[in-house]
Amino acid sequence: MSLGPLHVVKQSNKLCSGAVIFLHGSGDTGQGVLNWVKFLVGDNFSLPHVKFLFPTAPLRPYTPLRGELSHVWFDRLDITPEVPEHEETLNSVGGEINKIIEDVVKSGVPLDRIIVGGFSMGGALALHTGYRYTPGLPGVFTLSSFLNKNSLVYKELKSKETKLFMCHGDRDTLVPIEWGIETYKELDKLGIDVNFNRFKNTMHELKKREILDLFEWIQTIIPPLPNDN
Repeated sequence: MSLGPLHVVKQSNKLCSGAVIFLHGSGDTGQGVLNWVKFLVGDNFSLPHVKFLFPTAPLRPYTPLRGELSHVWFDRLDITPEVPEHEETLNSVGGEINKIIEDVVKSGVPLDRIIVGGFSMGGALALHTGYRYTPGLPGVFTLSSFLNKNSLVYKELKSKETKLFMCHGDRDTLVPIEWGIETYKELDKLGIDVNFNRFKNTMHELKKREILDLFEWIQTIIPPLPNDN
């Protein structure tokens, strides 16, 4: 199942030496989460040497919506960590994200300077991408995300070197912070270098401080190179 439109925010320098693939949450689009980020940090947000890619999930039947069509990366049996993962749709969309990564590499950005992350369901897919599908990425980030218990990420971990930046609101009622903490603990036990950040009085949403902290982390993982300007 093919993806929807891809939106790109180019680096402000002439040369691009890093890339971030930002995956939206369920029911959203690449343009939607891009607009959300712009609203929080300004219309002209950019990093000097990094381009941002905002893909859109395929339109597919989504079980939690009683099978109605929605822009979701993969299907879920329910929005809870207690159910098994939907392996078929996960693996299918994982292949599509890999194609985007391959295209970025062909454009001249090496794999070890590409970060994948996302909000909610997008963050879950980013974990599968960085730790199962595409070992060798320098970093992954999740914003208000979780993995199911007995996740394939835990069973098929292929990269312990990929660093992880996690954020979660302490008033999130859709994805309770306890689910995020449990995911953090499981990945930490497996040897992943995890930076977990709790945001007070925050629900299932993005916050300006969260995005600014994320940008700072991105620049520590893929810092500018001497010839970027």
